Amino acid sequence: MKTAIFKIIAKINKAILPSYSKRQLDLSKATKLQLAIIGWRVYVTKNALD
Repeated sequence: MKTAIFKIIAKINKAILPSYSKRQLDLSKATKLQLAIIGWRVYVTKNALD
């Protein structure tokens, strides 16, 4: 049940949120908002794979 919800959230994230890896964003130059988005995507992906 939990993983199903996170899989849905992951699909929504993929459609809405920007992909910083495709833009080759340097993490040392990322803003706080960009770091928060990266952290959120990592959290959702980690829980979707469990």
